[in-house]
Amino acid sequence: MKIHRLHKKQNLPITKEQAWAFLSDPKNLKTITPDHMGFDIISGADRPMFAGQIIQYEVTPILGIKTKWVTEITHVVHNEYFVDEQRFGPYALWHHKHFIKEIDEGVEMEDIIDYKLPMGFLGQLGHPLLVKPKLKEIFEYRSKKLEEIFGTYKTVDKNK
Repeated sequence: MKIHRLHKKQNLPITKEQAWAFLSDPKNLKTITPDHMGFDIISGADRPMFAGQIIQYEVTPILGIKTKWVTEITHVVHNEYFVDEQRFGPYALWHHKHFIKEIDEGVEMEDIIDYKLPMGFLGQLGHPLLVKPKLKEIFEYRSKKLEEIFGTYKTVDKNK
């Protein structure tokens, strides 16, 4: 079975501490998820992020089908990175690494998601038609929403 990867980077004009405060608060995930996905946190977002934290969501990812999604925060290094892994939900595998790196005049946020679809061959058929475009849409929305909240990063020309 094929394991797919989505790799995104975004630069924002904020400090590492600001980025961490926002990204490590599970309640902010609703803010950066498209409304039509019906994303709601059921439990587990009432404490600051820690390794072993279980967070339960309801989400309507495709075709209006509501599903539960349970993730575990498996690794946390304060102000650097965290990893969430699906324990129950729509994927056969979901492993999402979130990195924050200081750059000139801001931060670079990097997401690396390794995922595998359920249902074998049928799941693979749905990847280019449903899953890949939906993930692309979600992360484009997320990028635009973060720019609305924090502003747009401007590249600095050091040769001037």
